[in-house]
Amino acid sequence: MFKRRQKQSVFEKIREVLWPRTGWKRAASYLRHRISRIDGTPYAIAAGFACGAAISFTPFLGFHLIIAAFITWIVRGNIFTSALGTAIGNPWTFPFIWASSYNLGINILGWEAADDIIIRLGEIFSQFTVVDLVRHPVVVLGPFLEMVFLPMLVGGVLIGGLIWATFYWITFRLVSQYKINRLKKRQKKLKGANK
Repeated sequence: MFKRRQKQSVFEKIREVLWPRTGWKRAASYLRHRISRIDGTPYAIAAGFACGAAISFTPFLGFHLIIAAFITWIVRGNIFTSALGTAIGNPWTFPFIWASSYNLGINILGWEAADDIIIRLGEIFSQFTVVDLVRHPVVVLGPFLEMVFLPMLVGGVLIGGLIWATFYWITFRLVSQYKINRLKKRQKKLKGANK
């Protein structure tokens, strides 16, 4: 019933994700309405979305959905909105997220930022084979974990905390107002029907 007349190709689907045909303003408006209409308390919806957005700032790429769902479950938020919140981390925003979390982490740890970090990591990893990675993962990944992952984790957790508070506040207000307005419209309809 609600399917497209002409099926989209894979290229069209990817393009739609990276650059919506309807424009970013309409896509954001759709997301706002979609989140507001979800069943649940404003707290649960806002906490879930905020958890998803905050987890996007951690370096656990590929595990954002799982970690966001787990933390959302702990704080009794809405797991579906946590999945929506992880969309904050996307191909457009990841370069900024990674750069900001890495630089903040380096500054907090008091380390010197390495300008040639990619070259240094390339030289380190070129000394090992895939067999070495399987046999001694800590030895092979150790330099990466120390030079990149740790600063990104430290910075990402701090920025993620600020992102959580910001998105929680915005989403809570948005959903609360939407539900209040919806309740007022229903009450108005009921009064009109009873007359």
